[in-house]
Amino acid sequence: MRVNSQSFSLPPQIARAVEATVEEWIGEDKVQRIWGRDPSLWTGSDEDQRLGWLDVVTTQLERQSTFSQISADVRQGQFTHALLLGMGGSSLCPEVLRSTFECGPSHPALRVLDSTVPAQVRAAEDAVDLRRTLFIVSSKSGTTLESSILFEYFFDHMASIFPPAETGRRFVAITDPGSSLESLARQRDLRRVFLGQPDVGGRFSALSDFGLVPAALMGLDVARLLDVTKQMVDQCGADVPVSKNPGVMLGIALGQLAGAGRNKLTIAASPAIGSLGAWLEQLVAESTGKDGKGIVPVDQESLGPPEVYGDDRVFVYLKLSSEGSTSEDSAIDRIEQAGQPVVRIELDGPYAIGQEFFRWEMATAVAGSLLKVNPFDQPDVDASKVASRKMTAEFEQTGALDESEPFFETAEISLFSDSDTVARVFQEVTPRPSLSGYLGAYLAGLNTGDYFAILAYVAMNATNLFHLQQIRNLVRDRTCVATCLGFGPRFLHSTGQLHKGGPATGVFLQITCDDPMDLPVPGRSYSFGIVKAAQALGDMEVLEQRGRRVLRVHIGGDLAHGLDQLRQAVAEALER
Repeated sequence: MRVNSQSFSLPPQIARAVEATVEEWIGEDKVQRIWGRDPSLWTGSDEDQRLGWLDVVTTQLERQSTFSQISADVRQGQFTHALLLGMGGSSLCPEVLRSTFECGPSHPALRVLDSTVPAQVRAAEDAVDLRRTLFIVSSKSGTTLESSILFEYFFDHMASIFPPAETGRRFVAITDPGSSLESLARQRDLRRVFLGQPDVGGRFSALSDFGLVPAALMGLDVARLLDVTKQMVDQCGADVPVSKNPGVMLGIALGQLAGAGRNKLTIAASPAIGSLGAWLEQLVAESTGKDGKGIVPVDQESLGPPEVYGDDRVFVYLKLSSEGSTSEDSAIDRIEQAGQPVVRIELDGPYAIGQEFFRWEMATAVAGSLLKVNPFDQPDVDASKVASRKMTAEFEQTGALDESEPFFETAEISLFSDSDTVARVFQEVTPRPSLSGYLGAYLAGLNTGDYFAILAYVAMNATNLFHLQQIRNLVRDRTCVATCLGFGPRFLHSTGQLHKGGPATGVFLQITCDDPMDLPVPGRSYSFGIVKAAQALGDMEVLEQRGRRVLRVHIGGDLAHGLDQLRQAVAEALER
């Protein structure tokens, strides 16, 4: 197995800037300083306490027998399914592994649940045989709201099926030492408790137990994955020349491109590894999106002709070598021939995906150094969490959520925004109000260099994805701005940091809906639907406080029909 290849096609000015930065990094021993944990490479705060990911592969190689034991234990348990309950860094790597690999013989099929949308929780519940399911509760802090209430929901279910002595045997936990989840897991006598490393942040934890325990449970050859990954770790080492260091070179290129205004990192991947984009999205957005700076990852935006792209783009194309020629190949060729910067990465096989975890962790740390941000904190993620907790606490006291009145509504769709935006943006629509008119006034605010983001608090399924992708493609093709799509509350633990702390170039369309069915949260007066609504309202509140441009569209009644109406209205608005 070789190290995954990497090549760059950059504009001459950017290529010269990369060469100059390489010389600077050589002269100032910056790669050695990364491995020496020098916080002055970033902001000089606590970065030296967040670099455990540099050594995690070496540490895990010494624990290979642990993963073999995990694999054997789950086979003996005769589980048919494993359902991981987590968010952000605790769920995205397992989702990549689930999508890339088949489960091993006699191992459970892995499924990931990272949502509070009642329909999505119920869909996950219906997709597994509860009596033969192993639940993986995964949270570094142990206090993540979504993971906590999902744990309570399914533990309550299992307690109604099995006697107390057997219920805990259906669960394992992955968390950091000393967390509240560790205490609760031991109190409930869970099957196993796996402890992470406090100096490895959530989005950098793919190669820690947060990624490798689910890998072992689904029957992957963890020793092989680590052996292959170690080759990339070595190639990114302190003694490798900068120009031959794949992670450092990628980070320098991304940092220079972002500094030149090309900060829309458009991720394209061949079908077999398509899920890697969502993991990259969190890593890049949450690490770089702060202090008014940031690289905006654009995932799952279908590739279009060169003329629909502005000069704020850089394209990364990840391909599994065994897939042969794909439609993405020809699309990327045309985009590169049109002069857009393109980075090509080819994976030698599925197990080489571990190399990409490490390459991109190193690249993100390097890009953060060039941007002069701390890539290891997430100060703005907590703002939405605080707002959501406040709203759920108020609901428990009053039995209602504090929701503003819509400024426009039809039979199925209502529009919400803050009073300043209504007065400033939508005033001219008032004489002849219509849904397409208001959307047209809002979308007219898209400027060169902006990005358009759909924040959809709806179930993440094929039908909803189809409608939302149509909307983002319409906006991209008519305005030539980059588009993003996030499903809430999942994106709050991913791109949410960038939305609030990064450059103020986002134009956000939040989509909420009624829940035709709801699910109770055991021990609480609120439900999953109330939590989802509180998270959406809290997110919008913080976006407005940060001066971001945000419009909420609430769909009542049939969601698919409402999304189709919204698509038609967006199309009409863009024709104006």
